Amino acid sequence: MDISLLSGWLPWTFRILAVVAVAAALFRGSPFWVRRRLPWVVGGAAAGTGLAALLVLAFGDVQDPLPPGLWLWVCCALLGLGGLAAGVRRSRWWNLAAVPVAVAMSLLCAANSINISTGYYPDVEAAVGDLSDAPVPQQMTLEEALATVGRATEGRVVAVDVPAEPSGFKHRRELVYLPPAWFRSKARPKLPVVEMIGGQFAAPDNWIRAGAAVETADAYAAAHNGYAPVLVMADATGNFKTDTECVNGKHGNAEDHLVKDVPPYVARTFGTATDPRSWAVVGWSMGGTCAVDLGVVHPEVFGHFVDISGDLGPNLGGRQATVDGLYGGDAAAWEAHDPLTVLGRAGKDAYRGSGGYFLVGADEGGKHLENAQALDRAARQAGLDTKVEVHPGKHDWQFGGAGFRLALPWLAQRTGLPGAN
Repeated sequence: MDISLLSGWLPWTFRILAVVAVAAALFRGSPFWVRRRLPWVVGGAAAGTGLAALLVLAFGDVQDPLPPGLWLWVCCALLGLGGLAAGVRRSRWWNLAAVPVAVAMSLLCAANSINISTGYYPDVEAAVGDLSDAPVPQQMTLEEALATVGRATEGRVVAVDVPAEPSGFKHRRELVYLPPAWFRSKARPKLPVVEMIGGQFAAPDNWIRAGAAVETADAYAAAHNGYAPVLVMADATGNFKTDTECVNGKHGNAEDHLVKDVPPYVARTFGTATDPRSWAVVGWSMGGTCAVDLGVVHPEVFGHFVDISGDLGPNLGGRQATVDGLYGGDAAAWEAHDPLTVLGRAGKDAYRGSGGYFLVGADEGGKHLENAQALDRAARQAGLDTKVEVHPGKHDWQFGGAGFRLALPWLAQRTGLPGAN
């Protein structure tokens, strides 16, 4: 099932089938159809596509531009429906049979255009696993993990139900990666921990299915005597559609969940390190914004952060929209979570021993690099040890995964992983 949905023969097969089905739905030998009705069908499809785009722009909760391919395939779906404009009596059976195929294949191509731009489902296996809610690779139950002792050649993933105490935040099941070294004896090693946060439209397993975090950690462990940090794929949003920006707000106490619920539970359940210098937070896109914000606002919990393609701070599209949408109009709450403001007000020793790592894709556009450079300057002035790097990539999950792969040696060294120095 390792068949790519981002490139190769399968996406092209979808496209060819869609185009052929649309052509079959529209084809008529009648000159009247070609001269009189077909132009109206084409014009109607174009107008309908434009209207849909305007509605999404006006009312959709979408901050990043949608891919042009999406609108091309929406137009094709409407063209396929236009095959009914000739009427049943003027249509052959294959014209009518082609209409649902044209609509279905065009919408499938539209959906995959979004997938290609974001990289959520790199292959068929990832899509089927996520949509069917199947276990991720190398998954075991918490009971099995706690009872397993012995040499291991690969890490394992445990799904956990973290009690929402004290946050009360309604969240989905979260995932914890345990490296091979964790299983060697009943006296579990006090390994460092990396809390991982995905983008706005995300689920905890995205870091595994799309970001290849387990493969990255296993490869690192194989080269370091089985040692890698414990990874916690946290739920910062509660559902796929919500944008919490990892702060306490109208969608619940996401910040408290990430700061007050998850770390104590992980330390208690898996016997990990508890010192903030042994904890880090990593995020991509919205998660990158969260990583900076959590690291800056809560250095007593997270000693280090990795920001992969994040914003300057929690953002819903401008300061006032953010103040109103996230904080209910409370400007003081905005200031308390604006990294530049918090860093500018920090005391001399607030970030002693803390570090940050900013990663930007070369094809993401200038704003991500500008954000990273501005945050890097402010962090350095506040006493953090930070750096900015630009690497090949665009704003998708593949760059998020590549960013984590690049950052993992730095994280291991900063958090004090055995054998990392």
